[in-house]
Amino acid sequence: MRRPRPLPEHLQDRAFAVRDARAAGVSAGRLDADDLAVPFPGVRVPAGGDVDSLSARATHFAQRMRPGQFFSHSTALALYGVPMPSDRRSHLLHVAAHRPDREPRVAGVVGHRLGQRAPDIRVVGGLRVEHPVKAWRHVASWWGHTELVVAGDFLVGRRGLLTLDDLTREVVTGSGRGQAALESALADVRVGAESPTETRLRLVLCAAGMPEPLLNPVITAPDGRFVARLDLAYAPWRVAVEYDGRQHAEDRAQFERDADRWNDIREQGWILVRILRHHLQGDGRAAVRMVASALERAGWAP
Repeated sequence: MRRPRPLPEHLQDRAFAVRDARAAGVSAGRLDADDLAVPFPGVRVPAGGDVDSLSARATHFAQRMRPGQFFSHSTALALYGVPMPSDRRSHLLHVAAHRPDREPRVAGVVGHRLGQRAPDIRVVGGLRVEHPVKAWRHVASWWGHTELVVAGDFLVGRRGLLTLDDLTREVVTGSGRGQAALESALADVRVGAESPTETRLRLVLCAAGMPEPLLNPVITAPDGRFVARLDLAYAPWRVAVEYDGRQHAEDRAQFERDADRWNDIREQGWILVRILRHHLQGDGRAAVRMVASALERAGWAP
């Protein structure tokens, strides 16, 4: 079988626009060769590579985006690293433009035409992406409360993408679809959460009527020695709540270090509640029961 003619060096091993290839002298026949895949009309990528992940699809589509278009909604949040819910709509590619520019109309892409105003666009990994606070607003029309809080916790977290004041300003000055959902979510966003599961666990416990826990406090021994950095803690009752998402203890050495750490926490006078993944499944009733029982043993009255 005859091997396809090599592409120009600047088009090799990456996604490229057909218009750029034609400008470089690549023939139509070469662009239809079997070693190239067509993720979107007008775009070619090396066959056999990643064409399914959201980041790959965004990188591929960016080759044909117009100057006024940018990634928005859940796609923007995903590119910032925000944990995504499992619904199909959130995993579609969302691309927007502000009037008078036009949104794309391409199969596999959800186009959005937004109001006429100066867009606030950032560049993430070489891609034009909507400001994270606007993307958070835009998903409020279909994301649930927990997903919005998880996203808010991430945005004001360690990476410093936004501050709580940024979220508050967006909610206070905004209006329209999703406004009530954003107001409700903002009330539950906390600075200091470090994982989506930690956020979900906190929301489940608070919804069940338990006090709000501290996030990631450090406990030390009487001599000042560092003991542990807890996931959640009820300091007045010395109840520590740790989430462990492992199904099995594959790493024996790590498991033994964790076991020593758990014992050290207990030796400092704390009740340690270990929440495993199956305890938080469904409505989280098992996790609620375990934490409530520990708090009641420590003297908390519901």
